[in-house]
Amino acid sequence: MSPYRQPADTRAPDVLVCAGLDPSGGAGFIADTRVISELGCRPCGVVTAHTVQNTTGVVGSHPYDPEIVGHELAFLLTDVEVKAVKIGMTGSVDIARAIANALQLSAARVVWDPVMYPSRGDAPLMDEGHAEAMHVLKPHLTLVTPNKHELFMLTGLPTGTLEMAEAAANELAARLDTAVLVKGGHFDGDDSTDVLVQASGQRDELRGRRVQGGEHVHGTGCALSSAIAAHLAHGRELLEACTLAKAYVANLIENPVRPGRGAAAVR
Repeated sequence: MSPYRQPADTRAPDVLVCAGLDPSGGAGFIADTRVISELGCRPCGVVTAHTVQNTTGVVGSHPYDPEIVGHELAFLLTDVEVKAVKIGMTGSVDIARAIANALQLSAARVVWDPVMYPSRGDAPLMDEGHAEAMHVLKPHLTLVTPNKHELFMLTGLPTGTLEMAEAAANELAARLDTAVLVKGGHFDGDDSTDVLVQASGQRDELRGRRVQGGEHVHGTGCALSSAIAAHLAHGRELLEACTLAKAYVANLIENPVRPGRGAAAVR
């Protein structure tokens, strides 16, 4: 090689994670970084909130100081050029605003998994400002990956069937001018078909086999959104990233871990 020619950059792409801390490691920041690393990327990021939970459920949630979150992110993004961003639980509209302000320093594609309420436990994971959180994050979003309940909370539209959820997703995609992934695992049926809708009206089905009992495995939404962000960081287009991430998470659901006495987890 010529001494004047620089070698190709083969370093793993950096992926920014903004998410809450699940002490059990089944979801949230710990699980996100584990998935991103496994898919060949280098995670970095900030914790947005602390939760009191184990494998049996969530009993408390405590958002972090938004001023510190914003300062951490701004200082990080003036130094590290991230290739993708995964936003999970924000905990409060003030933290969502701090994240949005910091993302002005990055052109990376952003996946938002709008974690608002736990599947086990009754402690809300987001304040009442989810409409304002949508507004401030809107300019940065590439994809939103809500579950059925979160899709209802974001739109106010019924989501009892996959068809109803798709209608709500189209409304959300138009409102946010972004793509929305409807996750078929949350609905009845012999298979698990996700639907990717975009503000342009484009619609793609991602078909997969339903894993028996998969709806009871903890951390599937976190793993899916993190996997999509990792594939985007590798330069893949959105549909391919979603397709690859769906297959990856299906394998995790088929082979969960059981770290405690409660729910199994994807990792």
